[in-house]
Amino acid sequence: MTVTLYKGDIPSSIDFGSCVAIDTETMGLKPVRDRLCLVQLSSGDGNAHLVQFVANEYSAPNLKKMLADQNVVKLFHFARFDVAALWMYLNVLTTPVYCTKIASRLARTFTQHHSLKTLCNEMLNIEISKQQQTSDWGASTLTEKQIKYAASDVLYLHQLKDALDSALIREGRMELAQSCFNFLPSRSLLDVAGWSDEDIFAH
Repeated sequence: MTVTLYKGDIPSSIDFGSCVAIDTETMGLKPVRDRLCLVQLSSGDGNAHLVQFVANEYSAPNLKKMLADQNVVKLFHFARFDVAALWMYLNVLTTPVYCTKIASRLARTFTQHHSLKTLCNEMLNIEISKQQQTSDWGASTLTEKQIKYAASDVLYLHQLKDALDSALIREGRMELAQSCFNFLPSRSLLDVAGWSDEDIFAH
């Protein structure tokens, strides 16, 4: 595994293929308040590319171009949060998307446990650590533990997608899942516009 850290953008020469795994690290859990600090990416080849941002410096033209590319599926775990954070700070709506948490909720109805750690353990027999989840991602220099943690959040998403796709097809829910993925960017926009806690579909 190789982890490469960039400041402010990815090089234009990187080709992530037709499906790129993405995750974000922020200063907290409210994108409107808590700034974007790190974006992690992987093409599923066992390597991770990390883009670190400082406050108020979010030009990143190469990253933005890839996020908006309709020929590249952006693969997340809990896309709702990450897409909102990317919209708030990079001003780009990330589409199309695939969310392993949504896929798990639709395919694995026998359990209430759909965290990335659980999915990696139960579906791939891989143990990942979440100890650095609440660390200071706004620090000017990230620790080796933070970098390793950040990379682990994207390294296994392609494998999970393959396993979850098989489960969704088996249960006859692939089309339903795709409909949910199509709506996810709009759900993120509703969150940052003030409807994060309100079910607009309720009576």
